[in-house]
Amino acid sequence: MSILDRLLRRQENSGRGALDSGSPFLEVAQMQTRHIRHIMPIEQSIYPRPWTARIFEEEIALMKRDNRQYLVAHVGGELVGYGGLLFADEDAHVTNIAVSPEWQGRGIATELLLELAWFAREHKFKALTLEVRHTNTVAQKLYQRFGFVPAGVRKKYYENTDDAIVMWCSDIQGEAFERRLQTIESTRT
Repeated sequence: MSILDRLLRRQENSGRGALDSGSPFLEVAQMQTRHIRHIMPIEQSIYPRPWTARIFEEEIALMKRDNRQYLVAHVGGELVGYGGLLFADEDAHVTNIAVSPEWQGRGIATELLLELAWFAREHKFKALTLEVRHTNTVAQKLYQRFGFVPAGVRKKYYENTDDAIVMWCSDIQGEAFERRLQTIESTRT
């Protein structure tokens, strides 16, 4: 199922799922340079060492050369989250999934990760990988729901103080992973 198909289905079901009934529906689109000014307040509010606007510009330039994929999530006219992948040989690495503090806990990170996971499958990557702060148990649970498992620790990875748990999700081309994504899509909360 393509991103467009999923967005159309999401529009049809906008009264249920990640957002409260009656709310505008969630839209996920490819990140563009014009989004950066809306991304930066989120980035600065949730990360102790946020990326700069310049880093996002560089990542978007790499996306245009088919080395990255970045998405933004909007509710109504408000940018509420973003996420991205970088490509390393046969694997896709989740660079970030970020949701505005006011919108956390409403399934937006799940939607972004779903879109990134489908993208990785559609582009024939074999595995997904990421790092997550060892104290971020909410994100760890999200990643486990998608089939990520811990594979190691990077000591003092974040701000030279906090450890990162390295997580992998293997065989994303398999039927089991496809069923997992379909189940997550059908049980959105």
